[in-house]
Amino acid sequence: MNETSPAGTQRWELYRLLSEPVRLRLLALAAEEELAIGELAELLGESQPNVSRHAAPLKQAGLLVVRKQGQRALVKLSDGATRDTVVVDALASGRALCEADGSLARVADVIRARDAVARDFFERAPARDGATEAGVPAEMGAYLCALAPLLGRTQLAIDAGTGSGGLLEVLAPFYERVVAIDRSEAQLAHARARSEARGWSNVELVHGDLDGDAVKSALRGSRADAVFAVRLLHHAPRPADFMAKLAAHVRPGGALVVLDYGHHDDESMRSQADLWLGFDPRELKELAKGAGFEDARVASIPSALCGRGPDAHLPWQAMVARMGDEGGSQDSKDSKKKTKRGQDHG
Repeated sequence: MNETSPAGTQRWELYRLLSEPVRLRLLALAAEEELAIGELAELLGESQPNVSRHAAPLKQAGLLVVRKQGQRALVKLSDGATRDTVVVDALASGRALCEADGSLARVADVIRARDAVARDFFERAPARDGATEAGVPAEMGAYLCALAPLLGRTQLAIDAGTGSGGLLEVLAPFYERVVAIDRSEAQLAHARARSEARGWSNVELVHGDLDGDAVKSALRGSRADAVFAVRLLHHAPRPADFMAKLAAHVRPGGALVVLDYGHHDDESMRSQADLWLGFDPRELKELAKGAGFEDARVASIPSALCGRGPDAHLPWQAMVARMGDEGGSQDSKDSKKKTKRGQDHG
């Protein structure tokens, strides 16, 4: 019988391909999480060239998907790989090997290391503050107050990563209450100074993670009419998980506003703790859909409106999506946590 496997690979070739323990372990790790070649090298205890050498035939056989992000190559298990019983057995063997050598458990450490890059950067980085740029009228707050009735329900807004509080200049005049969250005390100090200078009694600053106890305490069981995530998603170790955390705070029918970069190839932005070099509109919409949002729309931001910071040259875009009437269910969140970032961006 001339039986074939994924990508038309002859059966005997598949057996030969999966007889190498390094490839078995590589497959198992790629099934656990989309990982960069460098991250896989660290987990496997192999050189990057050797990992690339083993990944190449697995990709050719249709078992792995390799995508480029700038100079990085990201590797994940292909969607159809587990349809083959031989591959399923190989994954089980690879997983057992990875459990035995501890590399499977260390995947979580790799994800935490991604997160630490962003944490460290924002603890030491100066605030990105565009409030003093020429052309912004001093009476902007009054204009925003006048526009507030056009928004409909404006009881509660969440600024999911307030940083120096620049977005509060827009939100505070619109919303009855604004909860501004950041994981960096250094950044919150700037936001606090801004809030005190403006006399915003409706703004509450919270130090902590989106799903942390401090945020839950501040929200007191309420869900927001709108949640804003401005230039955060590209710092998230797992964008799908981050989107699910945002969704947990949006009321049914409420809005999510994500302002982030379009896909680009500027590797220098990694020095700004950027883990991902932007997203294309389809990726953003799929992330939103996976978190329970509907009717996601993405629009480009004119470059003239993107300030003068180190990211002003990048393509900016804004996504607005609405939470479904049933809200973000726990099942949806749990399902999303099991979904690999690469599956969201495949």
